[in-house]
Amino acid sequence: MFEKTKPQVTPLKLGIGLPTLGGAPAAGLGGVTDVARRAEAAGFDSVGAADVLIGNGTPALESVAVLAAAAAVTERVTLDFGVLSVPTRPVAMLAAQVQTLQHLSGGRVRLGVGIGGFPGSPFWQAVGAPARGRGHVLDAALEVLPGLIAGEPTALPDVPGGPVVTLAPGAPMPPVLIGGSAAEPALRRTAQYGDLWLPSALTPAEVAKAAARLRELAAERGRPVPRVYLGVHAVLGDGAADETARGAMVAQLGAAFQMAPEQVAEISLSGAPARAAERLAAYAEAGVDEIGLALDGDDFARQLDLAAEARSLLT
Repeated sequence: MFEKTKPQVTPLKLGIGLPTLGGAPAAGLGGVTDVARRAEAAGFDSVGAADVLIGNGTPALESVAVLAAAAAVTERVTLDFGVLSVPTRPVAMLAAQVQTLQHLSGGRVRLGVGIGGFPGSPFWQAVGAPARGRGHVLDAALEVLPGLIAGEPTALPDVPGGPVVTLAPGAPMPPVLIGGSAAEPALRRTAQYGDLWLPSALTPAEVAKAAARLRELAAERGRPVPRVYLGVHAVLGDGAADETARGAMVAQLGAAFQMAPEQVAEISLSGAPARAAERLAAYAEAGVDEIGLALDGDDFARQLDLAAEARSLLT
């Protein structure tokens, strides 16, 4: 049994996903800002916002607005997009939003980007986002975002006859997190453009294997090795309500990733803080530098307190 001692691991940074999905938006602005404040006070390193706008009635808050609210009530935590669906936004508008957030937050943004997971959904159709060629759209955006955000005159090659755009005042380009799986295309994109690789639903062994390949790809390009930021779902605690919430989490993740319940158990956190700390230590030993926790329990404030207790066992 795992004892309540402090594992000897490389310091692992932990972040908290803000309540933006499912039933959480019913809490409104107060829910987002309260969690952001509590996460910072509890010593977490970051707060993050998912970008899951589907347009079919599924509750979801827009991630840029969410992080603007979090920026207003915090001073230290980094503000992570986990991750922005780049094909749903014109790149010049995206750059202006990120540039503004950098100014409002004192340079605390980390720009997580990905190809997006809901092509063909009503929202994607409504904003004219492409269902095909999403990787090309993301790569083209990654080429021009640094110049746009820095306020440099930047041509947009994917806009026919497009103008040279200069956004002012310029802001520091945030660290770039590349969202994606352990598949070769995602690792290559991360090695080319990313400061961090942001996968999810991986076991420690799968992370270690992919991180080794990422080191090879970065060396081929003469770039620093991107750090590993893993997204992990969690339901902490041992009560009856926790077990019910855990069952719902297992069912949801199993459907989303086509996994059996025992496989979901290997890529998520559950149980008492000591048990969660043991799992976090295993990820750190596998090469994970940061973990962003998506807390799926019913009582978010209690889940946050339990996550903070697990974190305390790692420091």
